[in-house]
Amino acid sequence: MKIVVCVKQVPDTQKVQVDPETGVLIRQGIDTKMNPYDLYALETAFRIKEKTQAEIYVITMGPDSAKAVLYESMALGADDAWLMSDRRFAGADVLATSFTLAQGIKTMGHVDLILCGKQTTDGDTAQVGPAIGEVLKIPHVSWVRKLIDADEMGITVLQEMMDSVAEVRLNYPCLLTVEKGIFEPGLPSYLKMKEAKKKDIHLLTMDDCECRDIRRYGLSGSPTQVEKIFEPSYDLESVRLEGTSEENASALYDKLLELKVFEGGKKHGTIGN
Repeated sequence: MKIVVCVKQVPDTQKVQVDPETGVLIRQGIDTKMNPYDLYALETAFRIKEKTQAEIYVITMGPDSAKAVLYESMALGADDAWLMSDRRFAGADVLATSFTLAQGIKTMGHVDLILCGKQTTDGDTAQVGPAIGEVLKIPHVSWVRKLIDADEMGITVLQEMMDSVAEVRLNYPCLLTVEKGIFEPGLPSYLKMKEAKKKDIHLLTMDDCECRDIRRYGLSGSPTQVEKIFEPSYDLESVRLEGTSEENASALYDKLLELKVFEGGKKHGTIGN
C-alpha cells in the first residue's frame, strides 16, 4: 500500500508582501516553516501505516528551499520525498497548483491514498486537496476529524459537516483532507533530522510530467491572481460623553445616527432594550 502526503512550505510570519506586477507572494528573505495543518496529515499517515504497513511518500511544489519540509517529513517518519521545482510552476493559483501536484503524484505510479491538511496558512482556500482528487478522478472527502479504521482495501473516517457528522467508507484509491486535532503530531529529534538530510529527494520538473502543456502550469495556468493583500486597519476613534444619563443617551443616539448604524425613528430621552 502506498500513501502520499502533500506538504507545503509557508511563511513563518503574517507580514507578507505581494509583487505589484504579478500579484503573487514575495517569499524571498522571510523565514519559513511546514504548513501546520500538514503535520496532522502526516501523523494520520503514520497511524495508518501502523495498521497496514504502508509506504509513505511526501510531495511538495516550490523552490529548492522547500526541501526543508521534505527533510522534516522524513525525519518524522516518511519513507521517500519528491520536490516539484520548475520556474514554469511559479505563480500558480489553486487550479494550477492542484494540477501540478496531481501530475507529480502520477509519476509515482499506483497510489492508494492521498492525504492533505485541511488548508494552508498562506492561502486558506482549503481547495487544493479536493481539486487534486478531481484532477485524478478519484473519490475524496474533506473535513475528516477522526480515523475509524483502515485496511488494505479501504478506509473509514468521520467527516465533520456544517451541522452534522457523517461516517464514510472509501475504497482505494481516494483522497482525504484532515482537520486539525485528528491526532497529535510528533516532533522530529535532532538525530533524525540529521539522518534525514542524508537521504535523496526526487526532483521533478514539467518535463517529467505526463502533461507538458505550459498553459496548465504557473501563471499561465492560473485563471485567478491575487491583486492585493493587506493587513486590516484597526483605527479607532474614542468619544467620551459627559453629562446626565439622559444627555449621554441622546448624544449616543445622535452619534449612532451619524454613523448610520441604524435608521432614525422617534427619538426618546433614553435608549431601552
